[in-house]
Amino acid sequence: MRPQSIKMFDYLLLGSLALGVVNFVFSFGDTMEVLRSDPAVAQTGFGAGFAIGIFAFGMGITLLLWFLISRMRSKIAKWVLIALTALGIIMLPGSLAQLSGAAMIASVVITVMQVAAIYFLFRPDAKDWLDRKEVDSTTFE
Repeated sequence: MRPQSIKMFDYLLLGSLALGVVNFVFSFGDTMEVLRSDPAVAQTGFGAGFAIGIFAFGMGITLLLWFLISRMRSKIAKWVLIALTALGIIMLPGSLAQLSGAAMIASVVITVMQVAAIYFLFRPDAKDWLDRKEVDSTTFE
């Protein structure tokens, strides 16, 4: 049985992905406007299909990392997720400058959820579980 911290990791990370999909759908028009207004991007000819493809690729990578951590107990995937989240935090201020109010708030909430999900990977029961040790079921008591 998976420990409570891993379940919280699941809820938070998968919840952030679901919110990310909603945010992408509702802010897609704004995203395309930003891409069209940048002359360097406009010259490449990348359009909506490219933006959707990049988004889907990112979601796929995150889902793969979630699966490897939550189901396969991969510590390597844990550190890859941490590195990608740190990179996302570094890039967040630049991204926020180009977003509207609702998309900006959603982006911050998504980032906070991802950081909270990672926090749960460092709880004692999650560490033991990832190390394949016996899990202390009293972590949240």
